[in-house]
Amino acid sequence: MKTYFECFPCYIQQALRAARLFTDDPKVIKSVIDAVGSLFPEISLDKTSAEIGEFIYGKIREVSGVEDPYEDMKNKNTDEALQLVPFCQNIIADSADPLFIAIKMAIAGNVIDFAINHTVDIPAEIEAILHKELTINDYDLLKKRLDTSETILYIGDNAGESVFDRLLIEQLAGKKVYFGVRGRPVINDVVEKDAKRAGIDKVAELVSSGSAVPGTIISKCSEEFNELFRNADIVISKGQGNYEGLSDEEREIFFLLRVKCEVIAGHIGVPVGSLVLMRSGN
Repeated sequence: MKTYFECFPCYIQQALRAARLFTDDPKVIKSVIDAVGSLFPEISLDKTSAEIGEFIYGKIREVSGVEDPYEDMKNKNTDEALQLVPFCQNIIADSADPLFIAIKMAIAGNVIDFAINHTVDIPAEIEAILHKELTINDYDLLKKRLDTSETILYIGDNAGESVFDRLLIEQLAGKKVYFGVRGRPVINDVVEKDAKRAGIDKVAELVSSGSAVPGTIISKCSEEFNELFRNADIVISKGQGNYEGLSDEEREIFFLLRVKCEVIAGHIGVPVGSLVLMRSGN
């Protein structure tokens, strides 16, 4: 998925939000925005937004000297989500279709995205999403594939939402699940230590993409990750960043996300705010 002109204001907003996490000095904040803006002439519209995010956050690290400006916020988010686990597990266990409700929980967790919005009422979002229909619902196709599959590559997105990914993975008992994490901190995306904080390592084997892209660009990932991507029976991709990087891949992928911006909405063909479980090419 290529980059659109509408993405550029978002890059500046992300730079501003990231800068405010580590400083309140207006001069430093301005220097971060200037540094990100200076990259624009070098950005090709043929690149994905996820690839450009790697450049943007690399520049933020360079200017700020801070490796992971979102670390404290990721930890806070994850801890808040962990407090909701018993509540969510009870809802899943009491439902007529625990797997489907766990999928909706995972999509609910996808609202925790600080590249888009720093203020999220997670319990309220869970309640709202559980009573909302999926705009695209390829659940029957996924369930059919699960019946004949043994290995799953589940590509994570944001740190806090990985708690909800864990709830879904718990419903995949009997399958060998690999959970993909970023190779280096970028925005609030999940890295290995975030996944362990969420307890993912108790239900899946962690595998690094080997990349600092805020999404998944297969050409930038490690050979180990590429091998899993090629050979896993099922690939499940969470969130917009992963969708941006993987939507043009030829292999079958099941995308789970909440659509948060007009660009993604237009590419998929659904309204902003839509809940999506979509098989690629379907």
